[in-house]
Amino acid sequence: MNDRNLLRGLFLSAVALAFGLPAFRYPIGDFSRAGPGLFPLMVSSLLLLIGVISIIRSRFVERHAIDFQWRNIALVIGSLCAFALVSEFVNMIAGIFALVFCASFAGKTPYSVVRNLKIVAGLVLVAFAFQKFLGVNLPLY
Repeated sequence: MNDRNLLRGLFLSAVALAFGLPAFRYPIGDFSRAGPGLFPLMVSSLLLLIGVISIIRSRFVERHAIDFQWRNIALVIGSLCAFALVSEFVNMIAGIFALVFCASFAGKTPYSVVRNLKIVAGLVLVAFAFQKFLGVNLPLY
């Protein structure tokens, strides 16, 4: 099986089932009074739908070989670890800086400090919205 599109669909479906099936153990409720299992079930259902569509689509498009970019995988995992460590010991805004500036080395486009600063600004705004409007306890500063 050397088909990137089929493998992508199978992986998405497996992740959806891994999170969706345990959601049935919690009360689902309804849309007017949602239970704790409704949100993970809805998200995993949409992810499963995307996975099934990808599996079906892989039968009709040309096959692409699977090529792992180990350097890029290591950069993204390292940037996530840097985010966790910097957020724990400094604050989350510095962690977002570390995440974006490290992970952007894995991209195909040329490295751009201005683009990275725009991404950081957007992520910090989202984090502030989660903190202020949703009441999520985030150590932003």
